[in-house]
Amino acid sequence: MLFEAFLSSTAMESVFSPAAVVQSMMDVEAALARASARTGLIPAPAAQAIASLCRAELYDVPALVAAAPRSGNLAVPVVQRLRETVALFDPAAAVYVHRGASAQDLIDTAMVLRTREALRLLDDDLQRLCARLLELAEAHAAVPMLGRTMMQPAQVISLRYKVMNWLMPLLRSAERLRGQGRESLLLQLGGAVGTLDAMGERAQDMLAAVAAELSLAPPDMCWHTQRDRWLRLGLEVGLLCGSLGKLAQDFALMAQAEVDELNEPPGEGYGACSSMPHKKNPVAALQAMAAVQRAPQRVAGLMGCMTPEHERGLGQHQAELAEWGGLMGGAHAAVEALNRALAEPVIRLDRMRAHVLERQGLVASERLEHLLLPRLGRQRTGAVIRDLIHRVRQGQGTLEQLLHAAIDVGDLPPTALSADELAAMFDLDAIAAQADGRVEALMAQARQRLDALAATPCV
Repeated sequence: MLFEAFLSSTAMESVFSPAAVVQSMMDVEAALARASARTGLIPAPAAQAIASLCRAELYDVPALVAAAPRSGNLAVPVVQRLRETVALFDPAAAVYVHRGASAQDLIDTAMVLRTREALRLLDDDLQRLCARLLELAEAHAAVPMLGRTMMQPAQVISLRYKVMNWLMPLLRSAERLRGQGRESLLLQLGGAVGTLDAMGERAQDMLAAVAAELSLAPPDMCWHTQRDRWLRLGLEVGLLCGSLGKLAQDFALMAQAEVDELNEPPGEGYGACSSMPHKKNPVAALQAMAAVQRAPQRVAGLMGCMTPEHERGLGQHQAELAEWGGLMGGAHAAVEALNRALAEPVIRLDRMRAHVLERQGLVASERLEHLLLPRLGRQRTGAVIRDLIHRVRQGQGTLEQLLHAAIDVGDLPPTALSADELAAMFDLDAIAAQADGRVEALMAQARQRLDALAATPCV
């Protein structure tokens, strides 16, 4: 569908395209045939004949997809057409096509193969995004900016602190996706009811042989109805989508013209509006936010598929399949969009400082309260601070100016605040440096963790 494509990426669409999925199903059939020959279940010439015809380009993929609803799944028409084609060249070999396997074995293992490619794609671009964020943090030391809570001005933080707040969940997702991928990307081979009854005493050898053919780990048990490991991988992708959405939303808020602290790279027509030439829309952030918008519903859809009846369910597997590619596509589309936004972002350090200064020192109110409480007591401290805040908001001066005046005229005792304490309270660079200090060790750890990811292959 036209607008569905906007929520995915071209690369991920290719990973889960009908031709790619059918080819993976063919790869599973070829591996099954070769493993069957190796374990003595079928003649070697038959395996060779089958494997030689397991090429998706030999088949009418749209016709196979169109035939799937009549059978309840895509595996039935794929196996039938493969069997018919093998029979044209080697009728004796045709009887060994798909021997001992089930339709769900074929589809699940094909989706494992497709998901392995999807995770590699996602891993590469997620690493790139994490690296860009870390480089942004490393390049900007002690930059004061306004921290905001409940969508309102709060206190002074630093740009480095904010960027690390974006980075760390993404880095954890990169690591968790690899770990969960290793646990989830397992061969599915159980036969009709999961026991591999048709393979008899050679069942365990077949599991090992097919797994080796496809470079997959064999499962401890058939997982036709044990969807927990598989769906944990989907949940990890869902969590990644949430973190990407948070970054995209913050980026968009900072790109608002009245904020103008961070914006997407300049470019002719990039973010242009159809009717207002002066506008520059944050389209990369928009694309990322749109791409992850349905992730919660997709994750909920996956969770709803965890109740298959008995040894194989009725409808849950098909519904699960329909959510899977969309979830992966949304995550990758968001990563791609944010990589574009952060390739050469426009960073306005002057605007960050200006927004702090516009608060007229009120961002220091908590620090002031902590200093005055032990010296003036709670009741008087509260009265003094409420009066000062009111006067600042009335335009009578900044909080720093009013504090100096209060001490000069005796409204505050000289012992209430020392000159050093007053200066430190409004030293934006020192406050930003303190915020930086909260993540200094974390930055070094993040660099090591990113280097470790780069040095080892994904699943």
